[in-house]
Amino acid sequence: MKPIEELTREEAGRIRYILTDIDDTLTNKGRLPAEAYSALWRLHDAGFSVIPVTGRSCGWCDLIAREWPVKAVVGENGAVVYYLDENDHLQVFTHPSVASPDVHEKLQAVREACLAAVPGSRVAKDQFSRVYDLAIDFAEEPPALPLSDVERIREVCESMGAHAKVSSIHVNAWFGDYDKLAMTELFLREVLGEDDPLGRVMFFGDSPNDEPMFAHFPVTCGVANVVPFADHMNHLPAYVAPLEGGYGFAAAIDVFLRLRGL
Repeated sequence: MKPIEELTREEAGRIRYILTDIDDTLTNKGRLPAEAYSALWRLHDAGFSVIPVTGRSCGWCDLIAREWPVKAVVGENGAVVYYLDENDHLQVFTHPSVASPDVHEKLQAVREACLAAVPGSRVAKDQFSRVYDLAIDFAEEPPALPLSDVERIREVCESMGAHAKVSSIHVNAWFGDYDKLAMTELFLREVLGEDDPLGRVMFFGDSPNDEPMFAHFPVTCGVANVVPFADHMNHLPAYVAPLEGGYGFAAAIDVFLRLRGL
């Protein structure tokens, strides 16, 4: 990982889309700092399309698409995209492989198995606004669980046929052949008409569950809290910000916009 200050003018000059994780990439200790929100507005006002890519719930995505300065929000690990059309009407683009109507019964079984297998595990508090996935909280609310428990939760999910990803705060489980990267590319292609986004995307993330995005896009940046995970990742971001979370995101956007003369 190179310092974000080494981002080249040539790389920055090709970027049209800023993709970013939310938790611990835009936030610090669960809050969105003013610096990060200001950076989103600076990007929006400069004409860039900002697309958060998150494991957060459909309910969160509805609010973010309506009220944040973003082009769209990829939610529930790639199940859906919420966005405003040219008339500012909210639209929902759903991945074609989302699970059948019995998904809630299957997720309920996974939920019960996880809670039984790992004492102290609990369902995320935003579960009430989820449509397609299950989030088991291990670090958003205290007490934080040890990594051995987190791995056990992931194993239980996968043993029951679910996909499972570990974020910085949740283990997300779902049924359906999609993920953040697949849905992002599908949305860019089918809705935004972007046939070859590789050189036009810059992605920001903070943890191992962002590896597929780090591996796929050439121009990526981790905020500083990705550094402790470096020895456990096969694909690191190309660049790293000097600060953690939203402060690091804001610092990196300062560099990016300065290279663009903005």
